[in-house]
Amino acid sequence: MNRDMLAGRVAVVTGAASGIGAATVERFAAEGAQVIAVDVAAPARAPGVHPLVGDVSSAQTWQEVADLARAEFGRLDVLFSNASVTVRAPAHELAEADWNRQIAVNLTATYLAMRSCVGLLGAGFPERGAGSVVLCSSVHAIAGLPGHPGYAAAKGGLVSLGRQLAVEYGPAVRVNTVLPGPILTAAWDGIGEEDRQRSVAGTAARRFGRPEEVAAAVTFLASEEGSYVTGACLLVDGGWSAVKDSA
Repeated sequence: MNRDMLAGRVAVVTGAASGIGAATVERFAAEGAQVIAVDVAAPARAPGVHPLVGDVSSAQTWQEVADLARAEFGRLDVLFSNASVTVRAPAHELAEADWNRQIAVNLTATYLAMRSCVGLLGAGFPERGAGSVVLCSSVHAIAGLPGHPGYAAAKGGLVSLGRQLAVEYGPAVRVNTVLPGPILTAAWDGIGEEDRQRSVAGTAARRFGRPEEVAAAVTFLASEEGSYVTGACLLVDGGWSAVKDSA
């Protein structure tokens, strides 16, 4: 695991206290990065990890992130925009506040992040290569599942936004998007075994993914190993999007 793919880099990870975010913080730190870990819950402290408690839908939080990166490190090399919230309800039953909250956390947060941090990403360090931004979308961006209108709209928006940002800020900044499928995180707590097995059966891998498997994909895109990849969408779904049971 310690291959130093991000040695000397400074990274921000949101949604850092659990699931994919926590796994990515651990992987980034193991690869040599200094990581600013952002979450509404306090992320775990560890060597190379700098917790920051804040709501990513707030511009103030992103100003604090930028100020910390500038004061402590003088730069920022990697941004993984991962924080997410889901409220399950069909559109006609979804409260407007719940719609707005999902759009704010899942989509608007990336706009706020870029507005505050793009000037730090790779700035003045051409020997380090381009700055790297990775957005965490979802297979909900490419397939409709009942009860997720706000979540799907936001995650679909991230796919388009990722392409736009790649064009807007290249070559100084690379921007890519990962689309996880059924990854076994706390989001599955309270979901019955029958529904879990249906999701597993819907993958070519015939199992849930693990948060660290998404973190591995994010690390590749964040590092110089992915130096010629930008504006791309990478499915990390065990073949979920490829499986069909009808002609």
